[in-house]
Amino acid sequence: MLNDFFHSGHAADVVFLFMAIEFIVLRRRRRVQYRRGGVADIAFAMAPGACLVLALRAALTGSDWVWIAAPMVTSFPLHLVDMARRRL
Repeated sequence: MLNDFFHSGHAADVVFLFMAIEFIVLRRRRRVQYRRGGVADIAFAMAPGACLVLALRAALTGSDWVWIAAPMVTSFPLHLVDMARRRL
């Protein structure tokens, strides 16, 4: 049963669900670490993680290596953009 849960990619879907909840909470709280507290700031902060979860989902479902590598490679530039936006 749990084996099917992971092989179907639903484990990654659960992570995406929690990321969506986190996005909503951060948007409502408008934390100080985000310059304007806007949607773009939060989206850029969460995008690298979303890419890695997307790669995880592709790996769990047995997708071709390109569909695993592409989101993994994309996550690093998005992380750099997020750091530049926060001026770290």
